[in-house]
Amino acid sequence: METLAIRLKIGDREYPMRVTQEDEAKIRHAGKLINEKLRKYKSEFGLDDNQDLLAMVAFDCMVESLETNAVNQEDSEHIRASIAHINSLLSKAI
Repeated sequence: METLAIRLKIGDREYPMRVTQEDEAKIRHAGKLINEKLRKYKSEFGLDDNQDLLAMVAFDCMVESLETNAVNQEDSEHIRASIAHINSLLSKAI
């Protein structure tokens, strides 16, 4: 797989990265979302310290990740239960 050398600006810094062509759009989108959250927190809380802002964004992202994982876990359990139920019905029908 071929990699691309890109620069991603987050806050007031640029980060050089090597990414696959398949991941480039996703990584640029993630950088855009981080910058949007930085701007939101900066205006909402009046903070200028980029380290504080980045820490808040990281915390917010982790909370979102935990919530998403919990939903995925519930969905997986529901799917497993549905498959087990269907399997039971099929076993009885055979």
